[in-house]
Amino acid sequence: KYSKADPYSGGVWQLWTMLSWWLLVLPCLSLVPPARAEKGLDFPQYDGKDRVLDINDKNYKKALKKHSMLCLYYHEPIPDSKELQKQHQMTELVLELAAQVMEEKDIGFGMVDSKKDAKVAKKLGLEEEGSVYVFKADRVVEFDGLLSANTLVEFLLDLLEEPVEVIENALELKAFDRMEEDIRLIGYFKSEDSEHYEAFKEAAEQFQPYIKFFATFEKPVAKELTLKLNEVDFYEPFMEEPVTIPGRPLSEEELVEFITEHRRPTLRKLRAEDMFETWEDDIEGIHIVAFAEEEDPDGFEFLEILKEVARDNTHLPELSIVWIDPDDFPLLIPYWEKTFKVDLFRPQIGVVNVTDADSVWMEMEDEEDLPTAQELEDWIEAVHDSQCTDDI
Repeated sequence: KYSKADPYSGGVWQLWTMLSWWLLVLPCLSLVPPARAEKGLDFPQYDGKDRVLDINDKNYKKALKKHSMLCLYYHEPIPDSKELQKQHQMTELVLELAAQVMEEKDIGFGMVDSKKDAKVAKKLGLEEEGSVYVFKADRVVEFDGLLSANTLVEFLLDLLEEPVEVIENALELKAFDRMEEDIRLIGYFKSEDSEHYEAFKEAAEQFQPYIKFFATFEKPVAKELTLKLNEVDFYEPFMEEPVTIPGRPLSEEELVEFITEHRRPTLRKLRAEDMFETWEDDIEGIHIVAFAEEEDPDGFEFLEILKEVARDNTHLPELSIVWIDPDDFPLLIPYWEKTFKVDLFRPQIGVVNVTDADSVWMEMEDEEDLPTAQELEDWIEAVHDSQCTDDI
């Protein structure tokens, strides 16, 4: 099993983790750009001030009370190896830059040593080394994304927002419709004072910021969505039509239960902000992985075929396809091509063992023609037979 704390475990994740340090630390280590007359694009440079606390039994309560949110990195004991010590220092630089940028937002940062501060870790419920935990009011949210300053700051800013975004007009509804990569819910309620909206909001807080919640109090918007009063629709990524959650009005518990049961999409995109959560959500140690560049004509066509297959088979709970756009992770392209022995300048689909990165890939005989939706569906059905999975 891949461990975030150990950069040398996890096959396909080994180089990913090594590269992620550089991706995230480069903003900290970059040289100060030459002086310019223009202003507005001044990227933050680490100013050398220590803001990240060494959390221990004496100061953790004070830190929790002082900040509206406290972001804690739970790490293994600092190793003797110089290489691993440097990696730890680089991670600390990422946290320092994030702390510097978020200082005015009243967000504190700290590090917890799993051995030296074991008692504190137990009290706070920290379990997985290499993870970042965010304490907000009475909630603890685990950050499951790429540990970079950019990604972490974006995550924290999302947590600062209201858990439910209100849709008031047709333009906002149009923007909502374009969010096809995200799991999202939308409900129609009488007003912000509605007890049913309050239950919806309470449920949203439990999944923020990984799942997006929307609400409307406007009849024209609800009519366009074909929503009845106190009704909630659940949108799976890349699906054309939502699923109406049974029952109305819905309690917080009913919403949480439904979302928990249905949150694994048939087709989902690997993204920096939740990539570990996605990769760890395998099916018996296996992922169906599709590589396709959305900006490339062949990649776009292949992605549309994948969407068609996903929409036709969304009723199958054991079917889950992870789409990776190589453009999002350019430093990994040579490694993936070497490891999987595939050409990522062309669309690919395969089965990957998440433990050791062994894989089997669909053979596309004609380089000019992509497989049809039916051919792709037939191949995926074969994957679910032991013939393919036994090979990896």
